[in-house]
Amino acid sequence: MAAPLPDRPPHALVVDDDDILRMDVSDLLAGLGFRTLEAADGDAAILMLEQRHLDVTLLFSDVEMPGSRDGFALAREVAAKWPAISIVVASGRLRPHDGDMPAGARFIGKPFSAETVHGHLREIMPEGRKPEGLRS
Repeated sequence: MAAPLPDRPPHALVVDDDDILRMDVSDLLAGLGFRTLEAADGDAAILMLEQRHLDVTLLFSDVEMPGSRDGFALAREVAAKWPAISIVVASGRLRPHDGDMPAGARFIGKPFSAETVHGHLREIMPEGRKPEGLRS
């Protein structure tokens, strides 16, 4: 997929059923220059991506959520359907096993720091798709 249009900032889709955590991650990513979209579960995230996938450069998802997809299943589906989207999955309880995460995706344990998130995003996002706050 092509990079977003130069006059449009990259978008991040934050998926978490905890409203406060979702807002915290959205604020952290907005501080880096992302426009953020939010979904409370994997099913809502897929519906949003079906409409907005050309804008979205990053999926940041929790693992344990209601609905038919947990964060690992969401990450695998997004990687298969929209491979240009970078993926970060986070959890405070569960850790990925073999096959849980798609190639190139990153797992972050909760709680995490802004520096940890920044470091992972600098490594996994292609230069042309990074927001201003991640460019070297």
